Amino acid sequence: MAIFPVILSGGSGSRLWPLSRESFPKQLLPLAGERTMLQETALRVADPARFHPVTVIANAEHRFVIAEQLREIGQGQPTIVLEPVARNTAPAVAAAALIASQQDPDALILVMPADHAVPDAAGFLAAIDAGVPAAEGGALVLFGIQPDSPATGYGYIRAGATLTGAAHKVDAFVEKPDLATAEGYLAEGRYSWNSGIFLLPAKSVIAELETHAPAVLAAVRAALHAAQRDMDFLRLDPDAFAQSPSISIDHAVMERTKQAAVVASSFAWSDVGAWSALWRLADRNEDDNVELGDVLTEDTRGSYLRSEGPLIATVGVENLIVVATQDAVLIAHRDRDQDVKTLVERLKASNHNSAVQTRRVYRPWGSYEGVTEGERFQVKRITVNPGHKLSLQKHFHRAEHWVVVNGTAVVHLDGEEKLLGENQSIYIPLGAVHRLGNPGKVPLNLIEVQSGPYLGEDDIVRFEDVYARA
Repeated sequence: MAIFPVILSGGSGSRLWPLSRESFPKQLLPLAGERTMLQETALRVADPARFHPVTVIANAEHRFVIAEQLREIGQGQPTIVLEPVARNTAPAVAAAALIASQQDPDALILVMPADHAVPDAAGFLAAIDAGVPAAEGGALVLFGIQPDSPATGYGYIRAGATLTGAAHKVDAFVEKPDLATAEGYLAEGRYSWNSGIFLLPAKSVIAELETHAPAVLAAVRAALHAAQRDMDFLRLDPDAFAQSPSISIDHAVMERTKQAAVVASSFAWSDVGAWSALWRLADRNEDDNVELGDVLTEDTRGSYLRSEGPLIATVGVENLIVVATQDAVLIAHRDRDQDVKTLVERLKASNHNSAVQTRRVYRPWGSYEGVTEGERFQVKRITVNPGHKLSLQKHFHRAEHWVVVNGTAVVHLDGEEKLLGENQSIYIPLGAVHRLGNPGKVPLNLIEVQSGPYLGEDDIVRFEDVYARA
């Protein structure tokens, strides 16, 4: 029986700031390889003989980026379910189970976070196969990772009696322990790390939600009943979904049910919960450093050094995390990287833009990036993906100059169409109805100079938009 894979892509990844931001979180970034973490997760379950097309439960703001990233890896027919507000994992799992059960009453759903690194794909699939008999028998199967160290950053699962094959009944869930307790768990041998990956019979998890979290199930049912199709997305009803309690599937069901089972697995795994996890995952040089981007070191050891822009130069330091982007630099001791989340919370409390937004802003048609700004002007670099176009629009407070750097632009300006190539430019007067598109097969890059008394992104009136934005 083919399994319904479900990817949960609602997290913000604040511990990986400044690279991960709320508007563009870690699962959408290529942190542990050339592909993004979302893409790697989808590819692990891409075999059509074993799995149905993937379902992604996602933040509505990320919908076009997710769709494009899946298209890039040949996953062109996903179900992308949009959450109007964040409500943790229990409502997301409820939505996935209800959707899968509509297609197959006996469906098994494989629930996976989008932001985990699993370099051992074969071991991962073998573990899933080992959990199938228990799941087909009605058990709610978790995948525990056999610990190789007394880690204090993970929750643990204590295995009980054998249920079937490799699956054991769950005796207890344990929150993140202190070091002495974790060392005891490692010595005892009955404990595994809670990976947050589940294989669930849809009808069983629905029944357990009905018993243990009826408010969650009722809200999600109502949200699905009133859901709207928006292009290739399924948009859950916002009023109904907002009525759901915000609770994890662990707290809502797994820690309460009598049907929980665990398969202790040995495949390589990391939840990439902090920068030190990426230091452990990556190939390190002779000084035990990870050096990515423009980095120069002298007498530096045991550090994770990553630049997405300016040069990072270090002298006489060790065990540091240094991450530089175009608009922010993080410096932390490697043992304190869990506290990065506290910094982000402080940035949010002070309404600092870097808490949520990267300098490059992603849109369904491409992206733009601020270059410089001053009184009554700002300059942006705009990238339009091949075959895409912006909305037909006008501005009340600004005029714009566009200069094509490379690629081909088609510009609609007050009813006329103009084609621009490299080094050509055009002036968009204040109040003019205009549209920019890329008819070519390579990305279009241009420089935009805005001038006027107000340059905010909300100075826009859309007359027509292929992405159905208001």
